[in-house]
Amino acid sequence: MRVIAGDLKGQRLVAPKGWKVRPTSDRVREAVFSILGERVRGALVLDLYCGTGALAIEALSRGAERAVLVDRDTRPALGNVQRLGLDERVELVRADAGRWLGEVSSASFAGKFDLIFVDAPYKLADRVAQDLDTHLPKLLAADGRAVVESSARRPLKLTSLEPLRQRRYGAADVTVYGAAQ
Repeated sequence: MRVIAGDLKGQRLVAPKGWKVRPTSDRVREAVFSILGERVRGALVLDLYCGTGALAIEALSRGAERAVLVDRDTRPALGNVQRLGLDERVELVRADAGRWLGEVSSASFAGKFDLIFVDAPYKLADRVAQDLDTHLPKLLAADGRAVVESSARRPLKLTSLEPLRQRRYGAADVTVYGAAQ
C-alpha cells in the first residue's frame, strides 16, 4: 500500500501483520480523492477509526493543512506518521471514536473540519451510526464533506447529512455527504 499522489507520492504505508486493521484500498482511496479534487488543499481533516492513517496521510500528501486521527489503537497510524515526517501536522487521539465525538462535538472543534473520513469496522456500522448522525453535523464545516466507507452488504447510512454521491467498490460502499440543506 502506497500514497497515491501529492508530495508523498509513492511512499509506502505500513499495515502491521496480525493487527486488526483493514486499510482502505488504493483503488478506493484514488476514487475518493478524485471525487474530492481541490477541496483537499488547505483542509482540516478528521479521520475516525483511522487504522493505518491512510486516508488522512493521503489528504496531507495532497495539500491538506492538518489532520486529527482517532482510533482505539493509534500505533499503526503513529508508525506511518513518524516515518513520513508528519508529526507537526497530525494529532493522534487514542480513544473510542464514538465517545470522543460526544466529548468534542460541543467543544472547540465544532464546525471546523473540512473533510471527515469515517471507516469504522464493518461489523460496527449499526452501532456507530447513531453517534455519527448525532455528532458529525456539528463537526463538519458548512461546505465540508464527510466520506463514509462501509460494507456494501450493509452500508452505513447517515440521515443527518445529505448524501451527494455513492459508489460501490467490491465489498466497500463509499458515500460522500455534505451538510444538510
